[in-house]
Amino acid sequence: MAIEEAEALPAMSGAMSEGSGRKPRENGEGAANVTACSESSWAEVSTRLMEEVVSRGNMMAAYQRVVRNKGAAGIDGMLVGDLKGYLQEQWPRIKEELLEGTYQPQPVRKVEIPKPGGGMRMLGIPTVLDRLIQQALHQELMRLFEPEFSEHSYGFRPGRSAHQAVQAARRHAASGRRWVVDIDLEKFFDRVGHDILMSRVSRKVKDRRVLRLIRRYLTVGMLEGGIVSPRVEGTPQGGPLSPLLSNILLDEFDKELERRGHAFCRYADDCNIYVHSRRAAERVMTSLTQFLEQQLKLKVNRVKSAIGRPWERTFLGYSMTFHKKPRLKVAEASVKRLKATLRQVFRRGRGRSLRRVIEESTPKLRGWIAYFRLAEVKGVFENLDGWVRRKLRCILWRQWKRSFTRARNLMWRGLTELRAWKSAQNGRGPWWNSGASHMHDAFRKSFFDKLGLVSFVDHLRRFQSAL
Repeated sequence: MAIEEAEALPAMSGAMSEGSGRKPRENGEGAANVTACSESSWAEVSTRLMEEVVSRGNMMAAYQRVVRNKGAAGIDGMLVGDLKGYLQEQWPRIKEELLEGTYQPQPVRKVEIPKPGGGMRMLGIPTVLDRLIQQALHQELMRLFEPEFSEHSYGFRPGRSAHQAVQAARRHAASGRRWVVDIDLEKFFDRVGHDILMSRVSRKVKDRRVLRLIRRYLTVGMLEGGIVSPRVEGTPQGGPLSPLLSNILLDEFDKELERRGHAFCRYADDCNIYVHSRRAAERVMTSLTQFLEQQLKLKVNRVKSAIGRPWERTFLGYSMTFHKKPRLKVAEASVKRLKATLRQVFRRGRGRSLRRVIEESTPKLRGWIAYFRLAEVKGVFENLDGWVRRKLRCILWRQWKRSFTRARNLMWRGLTELRAWKSAQNGRGPWWNSGASHMHDAFRKSFFDKLGLVSFVDHLRRFQSAL
């Protein structure tokens, strides 16, 4: 049987490797097929869960997901494209080790990336093989845990999204809950207690082989600078299993909020609770901080956590207006982050053609607009359109350098000789000139549209007309 499955798994990869795309990181390939089962059948599955994990159908679905997500190599240097050949030779041995409970994961590769709000986020990149096994585990564990997760939890779950969380937050504010308790967990993924997490997992999972394997994934070392450091806490982001484990632990927090009758939205470790008064908000902040730190041994970031009005706080990049029926808007911090990202692109564009600069920025612009398509306050999109076009005009002015070149190009774009020479010799800097009338008249919106520049306002209108 193992040999047949070893042959079947790589054989199907040719048909499945054509899948492409990135995200959603949070959704496992088999998770959407959650079906209702009797308690007796689930009890049987939970004690023989490893057989379900390594079953042919589950492994094929996991393989498809890993191939489609691509991703970087782990410490062994194996790429996703190499996985097929490796499994053809090694899958019978790997499957036997998993069924016997002796499989040992390899250490993860440490990578640090900057956080949007400052600081660094630590990632642990597993090997491709371990990503495959984690994905297979994820799919079966989702069938056990997903049906009982809270309706108010939106992160890393099939059929749920950040947009749904933002819309729910607006509904809570519109219902008269005009105060929000914004709780931020300090380095949540780095500080999860292994014993506490495993005790929550073991409430449903009775297969000791699966429990041992999950703990090994939690405690496996992290490679940095040629040295493997063991881990005694945390579940670093980077593998398919980490998001689900975080939801399993924080589901107890969700259930406590539901027991108390709170209106809340949680997306991963970002949670907002909506109440009617400041006094109630202060009381909730104190009691929930105590619950998180004493019951779940998690540390609340007292600097980032705060009590405030919904329109004063940011949730998943959005904010809202103060109206009785609030309207969603893009948070100021989200605009600043986008501008910082685009400045890097524009800075590299000073020695390249404008068309190439626009092509490089297009994926970022499209992705940003798609995420913030729920925003109902349009002014920020109009301002961003003007800012981007001004940055591109600034690139042109810098590239022209000499007054003669500037005057010639302005005349070529339709300005009179007198106005072109007067503008070219005004002695002002590139940024001032990029916002002046002569550059606006020479390079209007239609010029950038022909080069393929994404317009925030135009794309937002298309998105919202399709809703």
